[in-house]
Amino acid sequence: MEVFRRKTHIDFIGWRRPAIAVSMALNVLTLIALFVSGLNFGLDFTGGTLVELAYEQPADVEQVRRTLTEGGFRDAVVQRYGTTKELMVRLPVHAEGQSAAVSARLVAALRESLGEREVESRPGQAQRCVPAGGGEPRACALQVKRIEFVGPQVGRELAEKGALALILTALGILVYVIFRFEWRFAVGAIAASAHDVLLLFGFYAVTQIEFSLTSLAAILTVLGYSLNDTIVIFDRVRENFRKMRKHAVIEIMNTSLNETLSRTIITGGTTLLTMLALYLYGGDVLSGFALAMIFGVLVGTYSSLFIATPVTLALGITREDMLPPKKEAAADAQP
Repeated sequence: MEVFRRKTHIDFIGWRRPAIAVSMALNVLTLIALFVSGLNFGLDFTGGTLVELAYEQPADVEQVRRTLTEGGFRDAVVQRYGTTKELMVRLPVHAEGQSAAVSARLVAALRESLGEREVESRPGQAQRCVPAGGGEPRACALQVKRIEFVGPQVGRELAEKGALALILTALGILVYVIFRFEWRFAVGAIAASAHDVLLLFGFYAVTQIEFSLTSLAAILTVLGYSLNDTIVIFDRVRENFRKMRKHAVIEIMNTSLNETLSRTIITGGTTLLTMLALYLYGGDVLSGFALAMIFGVLVGTYSSLFIATPVTLALGITREDMLPPKKEAAADAQP
């Protein structure tokens, strides 16, 4: 399928200097945002308590927040997930007591606002409550589905493993591209990937969207997406180096970028539509991931067109670097 019926002749390489200047400015702003605001680390990395709740009726999130604030949980984060009857409450690590006691106090405060008190809780069965004024036990209007505690040590280990995953991914990209293409292409691919990852961190720092394991998944996904786009372009550049033997390097690169432009737009457009649907209908839990992916796909497409190939060009790639060795030379080398 082709988006453009006629061949395009966009001078991507001619725009390389303004594009790299813009990227450098954005990277500097990213570093400033990271230094000034930092990342809003979530419970996955900082540790804390996660409580999943299921209400009998659709829950009023604002009312739940007010109840928790009045109950002394001013730092609680309340979010919807799944249906309108399901809520997720997250609490940072409390110095005043154990996680189990804190979560029990939180649930008791919410049940008190509903006019009920828990009297029975058995594993695998619905919790039973009695009305505040007395009466027969019945299934609680507020059911606790899950309570999970993440300790600060576990959070630190997750952060270290996340950073290790990013470093190993970058090294894997480097080795793969050197093996398949040439070291200048590997540096171009790494520069484009690092550009995307840094700007994505800047996106999290500026928007203060919670940085969790889902965010790390978004970064690794964008890394793979951007690399895939870059590899497709590099493949066409290598092919054209062998076909267009009388053309200049800049002309070969521009031709390759234009020939793959249709595929780049289709891939980016369909991915953006998917992420937009996930953002609009995926709920609060997935909205941060989808928003980061939308930003990442835009940045990844931009870097594939304006960063990866120009960096390779700046490193001095020539036609001789890409042509296979002549058979005559190989024959002369034989005894």
